[in-house]
Amino acid sequence: MIPRARHFVAAALSSALLIVPAFTGIAAQAAHAAVAPSKVYAVPLAKTLADVKRVADYWRPDRLKKTDLSTPATPGSGAASTTSSGAAAGPAAATTAVKRTTAAAGVNPVPPRKGNAANTMGKVFFRFGDKEYWCSAAAVAAKNRSVVATAGHCAYDSRTAKPADYWIFVPTPDPNGEAPEGIYVGASISLHEDWSGKGDYDYDYAFVTVHRGFAWASKDGGYVMQDIGRLQDNVGGLGLELNKKPGTYTVTAFGYPAGQQPDGSHPYDGKTLQKCLPGNTRFTVAPGRDLQKGVELTPCDFSPGASGGPWVIGYDDSRRLGSLAGVNSLTWNRDAKGRYDSVSAPYFDTTTGEVYRRAAGLNTLPNVT
Repeated sequence: MIPRARHFVAAALSSALLIVPAFTGIAAQAAHAAVAPSKVYAVPLAKTLADVKRVADYWRPDRLKKTDLSTPATPGSGAASTTSSGAAAGPAAATTAVKRTTAAAGVNPVPPRKGNAANTMGKVFFRFGDKEYWCSAAAVAAKNRSVVATAGHCAYDSRTAKPADYWIFVPTPDPNGEAPEGIYVGASISLHEDWSGKGDYDYDYAFVTVHRGFAWASKDGGYVMQDIGRLQDNVGGLGLELNKKPGTYTVTAFGYPAGQQPDGSHPYDGKTLQKCLPGNTRFTVAPGRDLQKGVELTPCDFSPGASGGPWVIGYDDSRRLGSLAGVNSLTWNRDAKGRYDSVSAPYFDTTTGEVYRRAAGLNTLPNVT
């Protein structure tokens, strides 16, 4: 994943605590209240039709069938010492100051327009430099019908102050590399300056606005793009819950884990969606990753590849819908045994809502073919 964390470190935070990508929270609830005015960065990805076609051409069917050779992204150990990237907070031209509001309304989940069960969850594929990575992600209901939620480290490298390249979202990818719900090229990443500037895991989330989807169709021995419409219309969108107090709700975490466990085993292959059953949440911290207000879910044995996968409150198995309350950011091995035992996410508060609203308000190309 991000160069700063391409190595998957399982360092001990204490004699019984290890971290990777998941999230832990804050010990003091007061830290959520006094939040300074924030800035949201809208960093462009594919801006023009030519950009979209360049990305699409990279992810032709033959390459998608080989994505299991890509690296499941992980931000590294949450137990690592705090480091400063020395990078600027982000491209100045892409910065948008956002006036803080005192409250942030939630968003209701939305089913697909066809009325079928939703297929909001999937994988994102991208490159940092010349290396391919993938993460987990989910579609979120938005007024532009085109927003994907994932981890910040699955979209923007805070060490080099550069966004991912060739970024796409594939809902419910087939284990064989097919894209039954289409491919959606990233148009813009909306994130908080404290992720882009210093890799603060309190803000390890990103809302990516995507262009209309396309499907590959065979023609004359090759492939052509066919426009299939907006993401939300096709797969639905999760709702969004903000300012939920840990310990007052249960949540189900989803993702495509594939990475190695502390004992060297690989119980997951990253090809099928996995979930950690609804569990209790609590505040947690990881000072080495600048995480002061995290939320931890136990039990959960997710490994690299699950990064960016959604935490869903009130998940309905029949409709496959619920409301987003976090994304997998850091994983933990608190008992220092063979498997990870919990996962954590940044606390979704009013500031998170500002980042989301930025992504939900952006326009994209009217067609991609």
